[in-house]
Amino acid sequence: MVKFYGDLVADEWLYQRGVEMGHPRPETYEDSVDIIVLASGDVRLKTGVYRYTKLRLVQTRKGKTHWCIAFASSEGREGLPTSAPPESKYKALKEALQKTGLPRWYRGD
Repeated sequence: MVKFYGDLVADEWLYQRGVEMGHPRPETYEDSVDIIVLASGDVRLKTGVYRYTKLRLVQTRKGKTHWCIAFASSEGREGLPTSAPPESKYKALKEALQKTGLPRWYRGD
């Protein structure tokens, strides 16, 4: 089972980011996925982490599914490092997402 190290990002946060980028709120599932991909790509580009992160669906310990901006993976085939990066690599993203704790490992969905 693959695990990802990163920060969770709420759908609503991504939708709001999309609206701030000039996109309408999603009305269909396809719209939702488009906005999520565009908004996550935008925040990753603007915080300088795009080249070494991936957007992945993960599950929390309670089994809830969330989007995660992942910095590392337990399996090299995911195209990510297999160990957590230094804080300097994700500090700008952490600030943009208004996160206070460290990223965590989550089970891939």
